[in-house]
Amino acid sequence: FKRKVRDLIDDKDGPVWAHIRDRFSLSDDEYRILESRGRVRKDIERELAEGTFTRKYWDGRLFGNTFLEEGASTFIKTGAVQFGLGVSIAPVDIRRITTTNKAGVQEEKDRGMAPMGYRVVQHGVYCMPFFVNPTAAVKSGCTKQDIDVMLAAIPYAYTHTASYIRSFVEIRKAWYMEHTSPLGSCSDFVLIDALTPRKCSNLEAPSLSWQDYEVPSSLPQELLDRLASCRDLMAGSSQVK
Repeated sequence: FKRKVRDLIDDKDGPVWAHIRDRFSLSDDEYRILESRGRVRKDIERELAEGTFTRKYWDGRLFGNTFLEEGASTFIKTGAVQFGLGVSIAPVDIRRITTTNKAGVQEEKDRGMAPMGYRVVQHGVYCMPFFVNPTAAVKSGCTKQDIDVMLAAIPYAYTHTASYIRSFVEIRKAWYMEHTSPLGSCSDFVLIDALTPRKCSNLEAPSLSWQDYEVPSSLPQELLDRLASCRDLMAGSSQVK
């Protein structure tokens, strides 16, 4: 998922970056992507030596980096933001399909075929948690604006990076909750559990549609009272206490 967000910010001519840049009045030069093709190691080593590395690379500040200077291991930083694995709520039905290509990809062949080469999930609802670590943010140089840029990009992560085999994946809910203290004011696991959709019936069978789930629309008031804010990034609104 981080790759998708990186790609949206890296595409400086794309509509997503243009929207975010204008919204926050950002400079392209301070939102470069370290994990990108064509980077030149010597240039990055110079930036490390000159102290311009952190200011330049947004994903380095946000997600951390393991870029090592030759013969050293001092520039390894854990990112302020960590995304967990996406796990399906219910079992999924996986179909294998064969695709063809009019033009061959091997020498002496005028057509191509990948027999049963793709596996496709018919329908699934996945939950993927992410966390912001304020202690790691101090060490990596991550700012609140860096976080805000990521939050603004999340709603477009799938729609603007769609591919042939992943043409219809969308984010239904993207909850973002802030504690009242950097030390935390409520268990993250309790918050995630309260907002996780539940399959209505036939729990061991794959789902067929979004309507097969009971989807929370808000946090219980007793949990909301323990937070500074709670909002759905897909709706652009915040819950009030």
